[in-house]
Amino acid sequence: MANTDQPSTTSSGRKGEKIRTRREGQVTEDLPSNIRVHDVADGVPEGYVFSGRPQEAIELFLVAAPESFREAIATAENDAGKKVTCMLTDAFFWFASDMAAEMKASWVAFWTAGPNSLSVHLYTDRIRQSVRVKDGCMEETLGFISGLEKIRVKDTAEGVVFGNLDSVFSDTLHKMGLALPRADAVFINSFEELDNTLTNNLKSEFRRYLNIGPLALLSSTSQADALVEDPHGCLAWMKKQRTGSVAYISFGTVMTPPPGELEAIAEGLESSKVPFVWSLKEKNMAQLPKGFLERTREQGIVVPWAPQVELLKHEATGVFVTHCGWNSVLESVSGGVPMICRPFFGDQRLNGRAVEAVWGIGMTIINGVFTRDGFGECLDRVLVQDDGKKMKSNAEKLREQAHQAVSERGSSVENFKGLLEAVTSTLN
Repeated sequence: MANTDQPSTTSSGRKGEKIRTRREGQVTEDLPSNIRVHDVADGVPEGYVFSGRPQEAIELFLVAAPESFREAIATAENDAGKKVTCMLTDAFFWFASDMAAEMKASWVAFWTAGPNSLSVHLYTDRIRQSVRVKDGCMEETLGFISGLEKIRVKDTAEGVVFGNLDSVFSDTLHKMGLALPRADAVFINSFEELDNTLTNNLKSEFRRYLNIGPLALLSSTSQADALVEDPHGCLAWMKKQRTGSVAYISFGTVMTPPPGELEAIAEGLESSKVPFVWSLKEKNMAQLPKGFLERTREQGIVVPWAPQVELLKHEATGVFVTHCGWNSVLESVSGGVPMICRPFFGDQRLNGRAVEAVWGIGMTIINGVFTRDGFGECLDRVLVQDDGKKMKSNAEKLREQAHQAVSERGSSVENFKGLLEAVTSTLN
C-alpha cells in the first residue's frame, strides 16, 4: 500500500477461512501489525460437488482468480484507505500485469521454481514453433535458447510441447510467460553463479531479473542441534555416522513413489548396506517390505518428518535421493550434497536434467524408476565410484558460490537491495 505503516497483503484461501502458514496452528495473529490479510475466494461454486479429479480445486481457483483478486484488492484499499502502489505476487498470477497497469501500480513477480523452468515458460511460443511433435523429437535439445543447450524436449513440463496444451495449467503458464517481460522486476530463489549463461539471458529479457537466494541460507541459523526441530532424533543419529556415508531420502510433501518403487528403494538400501535417513509419510510405511524396519534398524531410520536443511548441510550426508522439486535441489546445492534424482512431474524433470547434465552434481535414476539393482548401482556410483567423487567436487564448488552469494556484498544480497528498491520506489 502507499503507506508502509499500514501495508496490506492478499493471500489465497477458502472464503471465510483464516489463512494458515505451513505450521499447523500458526495463524494471521502471528504476523506483524502492519500486515493485513484479506481472503481471496477459492472459486468453488456454491454447492459444487468435486469429482475427485486431481488438481480440480486448483483449476477452479485459477479460473476465478482474476476477478477474485480484483474484489479482494478493492476490499483491501477500502480497509486501508489507501491505493495500491505495488503488487508483489507469485509470477503464476499473470493477470497482475493488467491489474497493476489499471491501478498505475508497479508489478513485482516472484518465480518460486528454478531458472530453467522460467526460461522454458518465457520461450514457450518459440519452443512450440521450433519443435514439431514427431518420432524422436523428445530427445531433441533446446539449443536455440541460450542457457538451455543441454535441456531436451522430454525434460520440459507437461503442457509446453506435449500433453494437454489447452489445460488450465498450460494456459496459465503460457500467459505468464507472455506477461512477465512487462513486470517491473522478476525475482527468483536462486543465485546468479549457478548458471551465468542462463542468468545473463534472462536479464536481457526482463526489466530487472533478481536472484536473491538460496533463501534456505538466509533463513537458516547456526543454532545448536538442541534448538532445531527434530522430533525423531535424526541429527543425533547422524552424529554416529561416518563423513559422507549417509543417503538421505525424501520426495517432498506432495509425491510418494508408487508401492513397487518404495519396495525397490527398501531392497536397494538393505542390499547396499548404505546408512540412511528416509523421510516417509506414516501411511506409506505399511508398504515397505515385511521385516524391513526390523532388519535395518542398525543401518538406518525411517521417519515421518526430518529437518531437511540441517541434514543436507551435515557432514555425514553423502547423497540426497530426491524428486527434484526446486527447493529441495537448491537446499542440496547449498549443502554441497550430490543427488540421485527421481522426478515425477512439472519442473522436476528439468531440474533433474540440470543436476545431471548441466551442473554435474548428480544423476537421474536408471530408466526413470526405482528398481532394487538400479538404485543400488546409483548409490554405489555416487558414494564410491570416481565419477561420484567428481559430482561431490562440483557440488562443493557450487556450495561455496551459494554461500558467497548471500554473504556481505554477494550477488544475492545486492539483488535483494534491488528488490527492496523495486517494491518501495512507488511509495508516496
